[in-house]
Amino acid sequence: MLLTVLAYAMIIVFMYVVMTKKMSPFTSLVLVPLVFAAVLVITGSADLTADAKFVSFVGEEGSVNGLTAIGDMVLYGVNTTAKTGIMLLFAILYFSTMLDAGLFDPITEKMIRFAKGDPMKVLIATAIVAAAVSMNGDGTTTTLIVVSAFLPIYKKLNMKIMNLGVLIILQNTIMNLLPWGGPTARAMSVLGVGAEILGYLAPGMLLSLLYVILWVAPSMGRKERARLGVVEFTEAELHELTDITDPDTLAIRRPKNFWFNALLTIVLIAWLVAGSFIEEIELAPLLLFAVGTVIALMVNYPVLKDQSKRIGDNAGDAVQVVILVFAAGIFMGLFQGSGMATALANSFATIIPKQLAGFWGLIIALISAPGTFFISNDGFYYGILPVMAEAGASYGFTPESMALASLMGQAFHLLSPLVAFIYLLLRLTGLDMGEWQRESAKYATVIFIIFVVTIIATGQMPLYLPQ
Repeated sequence: MLLTVLAYAMIIVFMYVVMTKKMSPFTSLVLVPLVFAAVLVITGSADLTADAKFVSFVGEEGSVNGLTAIGDMVLYGVNTTAKTGIMLLFAILYFSTMLDAGLFDPITEKMIRFAKGDPMKVLIATAIVAAAVSMNGDGTTTTLIVVSAFLPIYKKLNMKIMNLGVLIILQNTIMNLLPWGGPTARAMSVLGVGAEILGYLAPGMLLSLLYVILWVAPSMGRKERARLGVVEFTEAELHELTDITDPDTLAIRRPKNFWFNALLTIVLIAWLVAGSFIEEIELAPLLLFAVGTVIALMVNYPVLKDQSKRIGDNAGDAVQVVILVFAAGIFMGLFQGSGMATALANSFATIIPKQLAGFWGLIIALISAPGTFFISNDGFYYGILPVMAEAGASYGFTPESMALASLMGQAFHLLSPLVAFIYLLLRLTGLDMGEWQRESAKYATVIFIIFVVTIIATGQMPLYLPQ
């Protein structure tokens, strides 16, 4: 009984300190479960045999009921997230290097020249560039690059700035599901799922990208074209919109390496996705991105001090993500190793009517929509998902299917006021949050449906499992 009560108390305390910003996600992921696990171990209330994987990991020597069990739980948790953390480290460094080298500059310039003064083409170009830049998984970077490139065009043509804000967030929402984007990394670390999840997410992501590029942007464009007509830019005006003048930015650009960088990126992503389906060519994602990062640095910045500078400048973004992954490992190790996860799941499972147990994957998907909007990703994936996953496992659902289901609500997450970078987007574009949320939500709902239908249609998340 005490185990269950403290399990609920831990989740409540954790979500409270994260949502009210009393503690940072990193400190709360470590300290909150540590305090509760220590109380359980000291009082002898911990059930160190509740999790079979934990027992298998620590063996007989680590199964002693005492304070040494705390260390075993931490090692167990960190061990489960180590591969994910290292993969994300290299993935972020790789895409940051590509941004520094200017991989996306020609794409942006070509799209602006393609669009010229046609509102239809401007909107399609916005969607394409937003999707391309969002590959690095950082909403702030995407916002800065896309707004800087396209806002002058929107203003010059008197186009609706709302369309710019909506297209950026929709494309970033879709690409944010890449394993290094954030939510997917959290789901992977919590449920012990590998990067093969990208292969399962890819169909829904691709269809959603096509929906935005081929339907949303053109529908906006037809309205704008009818309202404004088509304006022709002079060559001088095009140069003003596309030329990079900042000396520091120019110093790290490597335009001569564009085709090499593009080919290397395509090969890495294609190999990562194909490896999810073809066992013979599968390589560990962390190896792919580690090798890719090394090659990218050596080719683009052959001078050692330049390589060190690029790593140093980009390390901050990588470290912030990676330490959260390892902190999540500590959280899960203490939560599961102490027996709290099993106790909470057993209690939680009794609340759900047995008639709905077979639809558990769909239930998680539906809960994830408001869950990831009203609760931060840290609160949802580290606080709510472990409990739901434990219950789902008892109903026969695999960790992969529950991880996928939990990510469906990401279609709405970036509309949440809890997401920091949207304030940058709203400030740069001058949009009202409420109007922007309502306009974006119309299209986000379709993306949510696409996500759910594709993972069900491909068999990765059963619509119903007989009980």
